Amino acid sequence: MSTNEPQPKTAEDWAAEMAAVSRCGDRDSFMRIYDHFFPRVRLYLRGQGSPEAVAEELAQEALLRLWQRAGMFDAGRGSLATWLFRIARNLHIDRLRQERYWVALPEGAEPAEDPPDEPYSRAESYADHVDLARRIERLPATQARLIRMSYFEAKSHSEIAAELGMPLGTVKSGLRRAFLKLQVEVCGGAA
Repeated sequence: MSTNEPQPKTAEDWAAEMAAVSRCGDRDSFMRIYDHFFPRVRLYLRGQGSPEAVAEELAQEALLRLWQRAGMFDAGRGSLATWLFRIARNLHIDRLRQERYWVALPEGAEPAEDPPDEPYSRAESYADHVDLARRIERLPATQARLIRMSYFEAKSHSEIAAELGMPLGTVKSGLRRAFLKLQVEVCGGAA
């Protein structure tokens, strides 16, 4: 847990936390949301059929989107949990659609030819890869290693903790800090 304060329990409490994130980029509020919802979103995604590593990645992405789009949250339209789980569900569906062999066919239809291997040109993919690699290199060595192991080697937090001989909580908090640093850099320091 990132703070010593008790976690809010009601939808109104979560709406207040989101208002703080939206209004002033309150990191403490975001970390309370993250700490409470990350395991629940990951478990939900596992229940949808995502492997552990994919569920962790999608849960991270859902919370990143929550941070980036905090101003779009409207407590009058639904709870934070509903909004966040909808984001996670949409990411899960998008991931399934991007898989190479996923094609929705009506019953009795003949399959078409395979979709193209890459949604982006090689130049765009390479540029994105180089940019990400540079940003990761600017992280502290331990955080860079945690990011590489989690995202590029698709290792779960538990596997990383065991391999590095670190407590699981240290791995998770290190990844959160690295993730936030990468996000701040992408957003131009606006976080």
